[in-house]
Amino acid sequence: MSGHTHDDIDWADRLAQLRMADTLDAEALTPVAHRLVGSVPERPTVVDVGCGAGGMSVLFARELARGAGGTVVLVDATPKLLAEAKRAVAEVADDSVEVVGLPGDLADPALAVPAADLVWASGVVHHIGDQQAALRTLAGLLRPGGVLAIAEGGLEMRCLPWELGVGRPGLEQRLLAARASWFARMRAGIPGSIAMPYGWQRALREAGLEDVESFGTLIDHPMPGSDLLREYVVHRVGWFAESAGEWLDADDRAAVTALTDPRSPDFLGHRDDLYLFGAKAIHCGRSR
Repeated sequence: MSGHTHDDIDWADRLAQLRMADTLDAEALTPVAHRLVGSVPERPTVVDVGCGAGGMSVLFARELARGAGGTVVLVDATPKLLAEAKRAVAEVADDSVEVVGLPGDLADPALAVPAADLVWASGVVHHIGDQQAALRTLAGLLRPGGVLAIAEGGLEMRCLPWELGVGRPGLEQRLLAARASWFARMRAGIPGSIAMPYGWQRALREAGLEDVESFGTLIDHPMPGSDLLREYVVHRVGWFAESAGEWLDADDRAAVTALTDPRSPDFLGHRDDLYLFGAKAIHCGRSR
């Protein structure tokens, strides 16, 4: 199976960036895992749909191991990511936590996984043409009283100073604007793409869930930042420019080339003023 999925993104090629993001997000997402696992019965089955490199399921497995145990089911359409996620989660799971890996794609309405007490999907639903139908599919995986939680939206991560000494000031804002244009085209190009002109809370209610709520968690890594953070920022800036470069002018493309080239005096990896600041929004609801 190819690393490309229906959104035409080669997720396997992004494995290194996904691993870094998981590490950087872990501190902020640990209390989210604690809150969600605490909202379901003991020894739950937790299903992570679109698990990526497995970062959130690592946190779920740790929470389960601190309690009476349970099962973590990893689901992803990209074999390389699924294998990495299973490896990462198995490293932290003790004998009380069963780890299962299943190939599967949320775009498939016949997605088959074990009945779940908690279903998690982070940054997955927006890659499906019919997002409302995808939420119904996710809600359908729940046992009565089970919880569906999705991470979608929030405050876009910022990582760069306003002025970088190369190119025009405000590069990050233009990268984010270009990325938004890319996202709109990506959404329009997904087979069966349907507009969902309302927010995630309403969408969860439309999927048949109750007790719907939203909350946020802050990602905050202040400057000067770690070596890992610098490496992640280089990957992030490069990925934005690669995917959305056609919406950047020649000067901005040249600036990104200099900023992401280790041989350049302007290489971001040499800076001590990089940071990561933003917020993830989590929306959840309970099955009847």
